[in-house]
This record gives sequence, structure tokens and C-alpha cells, in this order.
Amino acid sequence: MIPTADRLLTIDEYYFSKKLKEVNLLKTQGKPIINLAIGSPDLQPPQEVVTALTQSLSHTNAHKYQPYQGRLELREAMAKFYKTKFGVSLNPETEILPLMGSKEGVMHISMTYLNQGDEVLIPNPGYPTYTAISKLVGATPRYYNLDKHNNWLPNLKRLEATDLSKVKLMWVNYPHMPTGATATQQFFETLIAFAKQYGILIVNDNPYGLILNNSPLSILKVRGAKELCLELNSLSKTFNMAGWRVGMLLGNQDYIANILNVKSNIDSGMFYSIQEGAIKALECSSQWYLNLNDIYKQRKQLVWQLLDTLKCTYNTNTVGLFVWAKLPNAMESSKKFVNTILRDYNIFIAPGEIFGTNGEGYIRVSLCASTEDIKAAILRITKKE
Repeated sequence: MIPTADRLLTIDEYYFSKKLKEVNLLKTQGKPIINLAIGSPDLQPPQEVVTALTQSLSHTNAHKYQPYQGRLELREAMAKFYKTKFGVSLNPETEILPLMGSKEGVMHISMTYLNQGDEVLIPNPGYPTYTAISKLVGATPRYYNLDKHNNWLPNLKRLEATDLSKVKLMWVNYPHMPTGATATQQFFETLIAFAKQYGILIVNDNPYGLILNNSPLSILKVRGAKELCLELNSLSKTFNMAGWRVGMLLGNQDYIANILNVKSNIDSGMFYSIQEGAIKALECSSQWYLNLNDIYKQRKQLVWQLLDTLKCTYNTNTVGLFVWAKLPNAMESSKKFVNTILRDYNIFIAPGEIFGTNGEGYIRVSLCASTEDIKAAILRITKKE
């Protein structure tokens, strides 16, 4: 065997990649698994989106290479979407970079701005990809603690009391995954002042901003944000298009241009017909969001019932596609709890510890399952009690 690169010694296979192999094996053995762990929407995209994709397949340009920066029509649709939903004005010519999913953006940003030994501020708990990609590019992850006592927001004063001289980049993610906490305009203003003082690039990852959220907020709405802030967003959650891999990076034209230097050497523009569908999605009326959130509201109430049967506690004032819940025994391993639920009830839930040490003692339940499945999960637990 040819030995792998040393960088692979710093990371493990993604938890869900490994665990889903186990879950799928149980399914092949006839186990009726209900998956409440993954944030992959089970609902369909808007019909006009699918129609736009299929009708565009015969276009003369459909099967050619596409522009590395995406078609201007797509960037214009993204700009209009951000203006309408977040009140942010963006130049589609220079301040928007379409992505093949926002995870790609995490990699491209890291490759563009991080050198060996640079430090990266990463939320704990938070999205595991921030850590994995930081390690892959040779940077040093440095975790900042989030907890319920501060509404899962970073304590910037505590960070200022430490040596920040090697910090180059800071990941933030509001609305927050996995907890569903939201940031305020005032917090973003304070964060931007912090970033300016210490010369840190802030990247807000914002794919959940329109899910069960009455006050969508972009960090780019704050005065001065474009000087040192970028924002990632995605069509995956808002339009049930996770498999389409359509994301976007937004911010200052110089940052965008630098990241395009990396992206253009790694991949090409996304498939023409996917761009056509994405344009239609971004043009959806307000009724789409109302209908979608009505469904998630019903599911969320059922998930609360499920958690009540498990004697877990949770905050009802959260947004996004998940419910974050504290285990009845805070000292119990969340992975052990999840494995017990999987074994006893054939229900798969995400353990909090995969999102960081501050996730220990918690679980994360997805709303990406039908009301029938969630009701069935409740029934399985109550029947055995």
C-alpha cells in the first residue's frame, strides 16, 4: 500500500459517513430505522424548480463548461434574494461567488487565507467540517466555548484576554447549528469591532436563516462588515435542494476574487440546468416560505413530544432544522445514549458530542422526517415504557 499523506493522520472519517453505514446495514437486516439525525430535507423542491431544470436540458449551452463564477443570471438572482430577504445590497458582478454547496466554500476560504500554523477560531459546539478542513490545510483549530448561559454566543471579552496574534480566521454560524440559537444585530456589531481590532477574517455560515425564523439576519447588513466579513449561504435547506449542491459566498470583491483564484483551479462552474433551477428557487414567492415553515412548525411540536418521552429538556425559542436537547443525565455519554435509542427503538438521533466537547450531554433531533415517522418514533418509546 502507498502511504497516505500525513494530513490524513489529523482527521477521521465524518461521523455521519461512518454511522450511516451502520444504520444502512441495520436496514438491510430488516430493522425499521427512523432517521431523525440528518439535516437532509425530505420534502420536494418547488415544482417550478424541477420544471426549469428538466426543460433546460435541451438548451444549446446546457452540456458545456459553465463560467467559473457561475452565470450572471444566477448571481443576479442571488443578489435580489439577499436584498429581499436580508436587506443586503450586493454587486452580482463582483461580490457573489456561486458554490457547489457551502461545504466547498469552507475549503476554498481556508485554502485561500490560511497558512501552516495560522490559528482558526472554531465554535464549540459547532459544525465539524470547520475543524477537519482547518487541519487539512495545516492550520491550528482553536475552539471558543459556547453555552446556554450566554445563548450560545461567544464571550469575546474572554477571547480578548488571550493571545490572538496567530488567529487569522474565525468561523461563526448564526442561526447556530446544532443549537438553533440566533445572533442579534448588536452582537454582530460587537463581533465586527473585535475582528477589526485583531485583524481577523470573520465568516458567518448562514444556511438556516429562513427556517422557522421571524427575524432573518445577515452579518453583511452591519455597517463595515464587508471590510473583513464573508457570508456563506445555501439553497439546500431553504428550498429542499441538498442534493443539488448549490451554495453561495458573499462579500467584498477582493475577498471573492482571491477565493475564485483557488476555486477556478479546483473545479468548474456548476451544471447549466442546476443553475436554471436555482434561479427559479431564488425567485419563489413568500408563500413558499410560509408553507415550508408551517410544516416544520408542526414537526417541531412533535419532536418536543418525543423529547418529553425521553425526559430530555430543550429551549422552545430556537430556529432552524433541529432541536437541541439536554439529556436527563447530563453526565451520560451522548453517543452511548444514541446507541441505546438506536438499539432499543430503531431510532437514529445525532449525539451532541460530535459537534464538540460542549455538545456532550446533549442530542440533536432533525425536523427532516415526516410527521408520520415522528409520531411512530413517539409510539415506539411510549409502548416500551
